[in-house]
Amino acid sequence: MRCGPSGKRFVSLEAGEHKTGHISAGPNEGILFFDNVFPLKLQKLLRFSVLSNEQTPGFLNRLLTLQVTGTDPSKFIERASREKNLSIKPIETVSRVKEGGAFVKFTHEGNIPMNEIEQVLQTYVQENQVKPWWNPFTKMHVSLVRGRPWVEDLFRFPTSRVKVEFIPSEPGAEAVELSQEQLYAHFRPYGKLGDIVVQAPDSKIVPRYAYLDYARKPDAIMAKNCLHGFLVAETEGGGKKGTVLRLGYEERIKAHWIRDWLFNHPRVVIPILAALIATITVAVFDPVRTWFIKEHITRSLHFQDNKIYKWIKGYASNILSRYRHHKDDVGMEAVWDDRKGNIEQIQTWLMETADTFIIVQGPRGSGKRELVLDQALKNKKNKIVVDCKPIQEARGDSATINAAAQEVGYRPIFSWMNSISGMIDMAAQGATGVKTGFSETLDSQLNKIWNNTTTALRQIALGARHKDDKDANIGDDEWLEAHPERRPVVVIDNFLHKSQEGGIVYDKIAEWAARLTTANIAHVIFLTNDVSFSKSLSKALPDRVFRQISLSDCSPEVAKKFVITHLDADVDDDPPHKDGSPKELPSKTRDDLAELDTCIDLLGGRLTDLEFLARRIKTGETPTKAVKEIIDQSASEILKMYIFGTDDSDSARRWTSEQAWLLIKELATKGSLKYNEVLLSDTYKTGGESVLRALEQAELISIMSGPNGRPASIKPGKPVYHPAFKRLTEDRVLKSKLDLAILTDLVKIESATIEKCESELLLLSKLRSQPAQMMGRVQYLLAKLATSQEKVERYEGEGKGLKKILGEEF
Repeated sequence: MRCGPSGKRFVSLEAGEHKTGHISAGPNEGILFFDNVFPLKLQKLLRFSVLSNEQTPGFLNRLLTLQVTGTDPSKFIERASREKNLSIKPIETVSRVKEGGAFVKFTHEGNIPMNEIEQVLQTYVQENQVKPWWNPFTKMHVSLVRGRPWVEDLFRFPTSRVKVEFIPSEPGAEAVELSQEQLYAHFRPYGKLGDIVVQAPDSKIVPRYAYLDYARKPDAIMAKNCLHGFLVAETEGGGKKGTVLRLGYEERIKAHWIRDWLFNHPRVVIPILAALIATITVAVFDPVRTWFIKEHITRSLHFQDNKIYKWIKGYASNILSRYRHHKDDVGMEAVWDDRKGNIEQIQTWLMETADTFIIVQGPRGSGKRELVLDQALKNKKNKIVVDCKPIQEARGDSATINAAAQEVGYRPIFSWMNSISGMIDMAAQGATGVKTGFSETLDSQLNKIWNNTTTALRQIALGARHKDDKDANIGDDEWLEAHPERRPVVVIDNFLHKSQEGGIVYDKIAEWAARLTTANIAHVIFLTNDVSFSKSLSKALPDRVFRQISLSDCSPEVAKKFVITHLDADVDDDPPHKDGSPKELPSKTRDDLAELDTCIDLLGGRLTDLEFLARRIKTGETPTKAVKEIIDQSASEILKMYIFGTDDSDSARRWTSEQAWLLIKELATKGSLKYNEVLLSDTYKTGGESVLRALEQAELISIMSGPNGRPASIKPGKPVYHPAFKRLTEDRVLKSKLDLAILTDLVKIESATIEKCESELLLLSKLRSQPAQMMGRVQYLLAKLATSQEKVERYEGEGKGLKKILGEEF
């Protein structure tokens, strides 16, 4: 405490008189509270513990003197007293820096009511509008302190919410809880109230309390300092003994209000969250995924393609040449010589500008992949192979997405998030009633993978462009069209593998390939076993003529050369002779190789079968014995894959054993069947074409096209199948059993026909009159019934002979 020049006392501490926390007013004395005396925002500085000492820091003490701020309330009272003829005199000032105000104790003569003094000072404030220099847009306010203010220097700071507790005026007395109307009457004069929240009636918390929310923090400060300790008389609703108001600041904290708002507004939050996730994915992960795809295509991170690694490997191979092993495909030189025209044709197409597909079609084991990758694209650096087989065989959306991503090097991939986001989307749809789009379908996920791959392929193609080129001034699209040799090559292997299962995989791949070719981004080569590939690809490119190469089995001369080359390839791996004599080639020393001509006629020119034959001959078997073993093995596979187990409940096959056996028996005799002739047989009356297509997909048969691309003939699926069919038909017990099954099936068909004819004849016989026009129908039914009966008798007669064989032989 210190005295000013005029004898007024200035209290710099904020703990009240003698640090008691209160300011006492004697007879003929009063207390006024002024706001906007100090900057209210200084409380943010006072929140630091270093500034919360018992005494205000020196620099603030000098800065916040009333002479410096220009808002000395005691001087204001002196001016008002002179100009308004008020006999009041300030005697003490208590600064409240953290509340931005000050208490002023004054004396008066006692002949003027306190309310009148307050009214005169408030009017004087309005007329003069004293404004602090730090904020010229606010003015100072004054109010009379009606209670007993609590002046504390605790680490508490003002808020716009005031908590009012109702305290008894003396021990043992009962406090009365004021109503909202009564609270409004007492507190509204100090500022605009936003809300009054009273305590719940069933609450057990004492003392009873209420919350008052002011629109402005200075108004709450004024009310708290003026009404703290105010005694509400009985006439004002305070009860017989009166009720004391105890005021304090209360933080307006709503627990978990952010979380509650998020959960209470799902229709707004979930779409925003989905948009944020999509934005982050596109902005962060898409460039990373595109980079990984580019590295997968260019193989810049594969050390096997490094020049230094290749040089070291080649040098070591030359030193250790005696331990060098030949690859299994050394015999392919003869095949490539035979297919040199196909290789050169593919290479020529890759140098031309044509926005269409290149299709290499051929049966399994015909060497399609080796022809394209190892020969036609041998010197092509930027190429990518997309194998449809693992993608189509994947079970579930997540596995399909993973398989597609691995084929192109798309990473990171969060396929597990697809299931989680699907569950979130279902829950959100149940809560909001509308679909949020948070989850993504398999279709959209595959589109992302193919789109990122398209971006990577385009960047690779344009990466060969330089500023010094003659055509550097043309656009990217024109440059890609003008330089087909710079485009990467996309090889789609096993296209239409298990096409009968359907699905969106093949459609999406075909659409993606169409975008690559039409935009001149890459060349696309399809490798397929399916002869009906044009139906699927025509949907993607309906107005294009495909460039097609059909691979068939090797000719007997090439097949023989292939086998002999395989036999001679491993001579270098054999240990040298002890006498130092040169090694001899098997093709010149073995006498049984003369059997190859006859064996190859039986085996055919399928590369996989020829390679299998060469390996068996290497082990010491004669060609005749090796072919016999291969035929026997093929016959066993046919029985297992196409005959036995077709009637099981868990079988997914779309043909019966009788339908497969009919083809086997007829092809063993004739070697080739007319397509429509098979469909006319009774066994193929129901769903005949779908059964034949299924058997073609399973590779039991091959359907050959005739004029205008229509199905014309049926042949065995592999050349080795023809002697295997013969081998099966030579088994009398097996043939009798399966023929009997066919006859039994035919008897069922004819019996059903007889039953229908009899039912209709019975219906006609019940008519009262028999018109002459009905006789033709009756004769037709009788003739049909007789024909079916004749067939039944013939089938049963044949069946007796077959049953006799089954009963006599093992």
